[in-house]
Formats: sequence, C-alpha cells, structure tokens
Amino acid sequence: MMTNTSLQDFYKEAKTKLPEGISKEVGHFNIFETEKLFDLKTGVRTMPYSRRDYYKISLIKGKNRAEYADKTIDIQENALLFATPKIPYHWIPQDNHQTGLFCIFTADFLSKSKVGVALDDLPIFQPGELPVFQLNSEQTTDLEYIFRKMSREINSDYAYKYDLIRNLVLELIHYGQKLQPMPALKSTANASDRIAALFIELLERQFPIESIGQKLVLRSAKDYADRLAVHTNHLNKVLKEVTGQTTTAIISNRVIQESKILLKQSDWNISEIAYVMGYEDQAHFSHFFKKQTSFTPAGFRT
Repeated sequence: MMTNTSLQDFYKEAKTKLPEGISKEVGHFNIFETEKLFDLKTGVRTMPYSRRDYYKISLIKGKNRAEYADKTIDIQENALLFATPKIPYHWIPQDNHQTGLFCIFTADFLSKSKVGVALDDLPIFQPGELPVFQLNSEQTTDLEYIFRKMSREINSDYAYKYDLIRNLVLELIHYGQKLQPMPALKSTANASDRIAALFIELLERQFPIESIGQKLVLRSAKDYADRLAVHTNHLNKVLKEVTGQTTTAIISNRVIQESKILLKQSDWNISEIAYVMGYEDQAHFSHFFKKQTSFTPAGFRT
C-alpha cells in the first residue's frame, strides 16, 4: 500500500534534504530511488507529494498493479509510468522486490514559459488512459541513464543544473509518448467501490478554496466522468449504488459546504465567492445557493 504525506513530512521521514538551490527556483523538482522509500516489513511506500500538486514519472522495477477507475494494469517486470495530479489512481506493489527511480515536479517547474510546452496539452497527461508502458531491457537501460543523469545533476554545483534537468524531464516525456501503452483489463472486482473512491478523491482535491485565484474546475458529472474515463451514466449508477446519491447531488452538496465556509469565514464578497466556485454570474450562484439552502448567500452570511 501507499501513504500520502505532505512534501515537508516526506523529507523529514525519509531523512532527505531539499535539493540545493531549489529555493531559488520557481516550482519544485526532486528525484528518488524507490527501494530507499519502500518498507520491506510493512509493504508501505511513502509517496513524497500531495496528489493535488505534483506530477510524477517512475521507472518501475518490480511486480506491481495500477488500478484506475474500472481498469487494472498488471506490471510483471519493468515499466515507465506517468502520473498527473488531475487523474487519480491506486498503486499496489505485488512483491517486496521494488527498485527503480522516480522524479516529482510541479507544473511551475516545467511551465510553458520555461520549456515551450504546456504540460496538460501533452498527450501523455491527457485523461482517458493511465500511461503505463512495458519496457524491454534496452529501453530500461536507456531510461535509467536519463534518471541517473538527473540524479547526478541535482547533486552538482552547476549553476544551470535545473535548466538541464528540465530538458531531461522533457526527454523522458517524449520517450514515453513514443511507447505503446500496456493493455488495461476491465476489472469487475470492487470496481464500483474504486470508481466511487476515486470520484470522491477528485472532488476533494479541489478543496479547500484558499485564494481568489483557485477556481473550481470540475463542476459537472461529465467533468468527473471524463477524468475517470467512464460514461456519465455509469458513474451516476455507481455512485447511486455505493452512496445512495447522484453524482450531481454529491457535487452540489460539497460546493454548498465550501460556499458556506467562505461566506462565514472569509471577507470575500459574494461575487468573488461565486467566481471561485465556478460561476461567472453571481446571480446564477445565488439562485443555486438559495435552491440548496433556502437562503440567499447574503442572508446566510448575516
């Protein structure tokens, strides 16, 4: 199993120092060896990132299983995996022989202004499939060389090492985009529970709303279904079975919950709260809020 810790907690638990010079960078990057973070006694692997903020590229050596919505991908030996904070998945080691390397980075580290491409425009980070690629021995050697080079550079005193590392991350991405994804198997065992859990995870990733610039992105049932690569009707059926509520009702309840917190605990005006909750028009937000609570936003605030 995996545990998710904050970045600060991870560095403390793993007794790993922050990369030298990273405080001068916009964004964050680091690289790790998997076996150093895998606890052989408990089978727990600490993941050094908040799923809400970080991208991850992994060179995997070991038997593992990736679960994504109603699909599973079994990895018998070597594989390359790309993970985006916008698409949740479960990662389950199947044995204690876990080696390899992985790097984590924020969108700011690999921003379009620095590398010329937008991360979320790249095919490998698009919703729909979990990008896991089976590797032969030659490909594994090629990719390990890139990871090892990043590891050497991050520990060097070269003034422009992060510019070089950005190029190496892009090389990993382009290498992956030329590979053939591993086939995913439809999984019926616990599929409904897994889809429901991943839906809730996607929903909760958007909260709490902590700044005016943090706008709710996923608002409709279709938005979530697209991220999970399932049909909207299937998502609604699953959630009704597991939770007793429709997709729309769950989303609406969570939006109302956060709206109430912002109305009571922030000094933002109602127009600003409407905006961060995904409403361009304050009147539409007010109508939605009153329909759900019997109060206007202004009336609830007072």
